Amino acid sequence: MESIKIADYMNRRPVTFTAHMPIAEAVELFLHNQQIGGPVIDENRKVIGFLSEQDCLIKMLEATYLNENHCDVGDVMHGDPLTVKKEASVLDLAQQMTHHKPKIYPIVDDEDKLIGVINRSAVLKAIDDHLRAMYERGHTRLV
Repeated sequence: MESIKIADYMNRRPVTFTAHMPIAEAVELFLHNQQIGGPVIDENRKVIGFLSEQDCLIKMLEATYLNENHCDVGDVMHGDPLTVKKEASVLDLAQQMTHHKPKIYPIVDDEDKLIGVINRSAVLKAIDDHLRAMYERGHTRLV
């Protein structure tokens, strides 16, 4: 079976966050870009964490009850996120997604610098494309 590479289905221009970014600014980015999560990067584009809409929702709800909003991304991000390489197999990632919770995986180079992200929808599309191509090849052979 031919390999489906993550590089062929990754988002090369993901929304990113920094640890010092206010949560309110991160929420604006989520809303404007319709993205449910994203990598937190340092000044060298190294992935240092991951922020989700759920993380922001929890913190904003707390801020509503406490009537204050003094929180940064670094206060709520998940450190040490699962990352993948662009040369990796989409099928291997799909297997990993069935056991781990992340819906979005940062893609890093050999220096752990962010080069993109891939989400479950892109993984599903990759597998669907692959299965359709296999069906069409098999179907034309039978005709």
